[in-house]
Amino acid sequence: MMKPQKQGEFVSIRRTPERRLAPARSTTAGKRHVQVLIFLCTLLFPLLVYAQPRIESQLRIARLKYSGGGDWYNDPSAEVNLLKFVKENTTIDVDPRYEFIDIASEKLFSYPFLFMTGHGNIVFSDYEVQRLRSYLTNGGFLFADDDYGMDKAFRRELKKVFPDQNLVEIPFSFGLYSCHFNFPNGVPKTHEHDGKPAQGFGLFHKGRLCVYYTYESNPSDGWTDPEVHGDPESVRQEALRFGTNIVVWALSH
Repeated sequence: MMKPQKQGEFVSIRRTPERRLAPARSTTAGKRHVQVLIFLCTLLFPLLVYAQPRIESQLRIARLKYSGGGDWYNDPSAEVNLLKFVKENTTIDVDPRYEFIDIASEKLFSYPFLFMTGHGNIVFSDYEVQRLRSYLTNGGFLFADDDYGMDKAFRRELKKVFPDQNLVEIPFSFGLYSCHFNFPNGVPKTHEHDGKPAQGFGLFHKGRLCVYYTYESNPSDGWTDPEVHGDPESVRQEALRFGTNIVVWALSH
C-alpha cells in the first residue's frame, strides 16, 4: 500500500516575487498527484462495479402480453411475491420485479421463464406463433395459469404453435411435483371455478417440458398480495410453494 505523503512534501504553488517553482520540481509533484489518483481509482473501481445492480445473472419472470381482449395484465403483484418467496426458500438469484413482454420484442429470448394468465380470449398472429415456437424449442419455458375463462382460447392458440401435439395431463409422479416441495396429489386447489379437480397439463419438446398449464387450480391468484383475493395464509403459502417448484423445475431441466 502506498505510504501517505508527509506534510509539506508537495511543493507549494503559491508564487511570490522572491521565489519561483523550478520546472523539475513541479513535474515531480504532478507525477505524485497522478500516482495518488491512480491508487485511489484502483481501490474504488471494484466498489463502484459491485455497487451496480446485477441484472443479467438474476432470474426475472416476464408476463406474456397477448392480443384478443384477455386481461393478460391482471394481478401484477403475483410474480413479484413469487420471486421474493423463491429468494427466501432457494439459492436462486432473483430480481423480484414486475415486467411484461410482447412476443415480438427483441428481448423475448433474454427471459428463461414466461408467465401468462387471464380470464378471456387469446390471439396469436402468425408471426407471434413463429416467435413463440422458436422461443420454446430453444430452451424457453412458458407457465400458463387459467384464471378462469382462458382455457378454450389457450388450447386453440397453443395448437397453432405446436400443431402436431396436444397438451397431456402430467402424472402426480412427475418430478415437478417433488423437485423442491412435495405435492403428492399434484396441483393444489387454490380457487374453485367450476367444481372440477385441479389439473396440470404439459407440452414437451424433445423430452423437455416447455409448456406447463394449470387448469381449475389458479395458483397464481395465491401469489398476489393478501388483500387482493383474501385467501387464507395457508392457501397462499401452498400456492407460493407450488410456484417455487415450477421455477426450480424450469431452470433445472
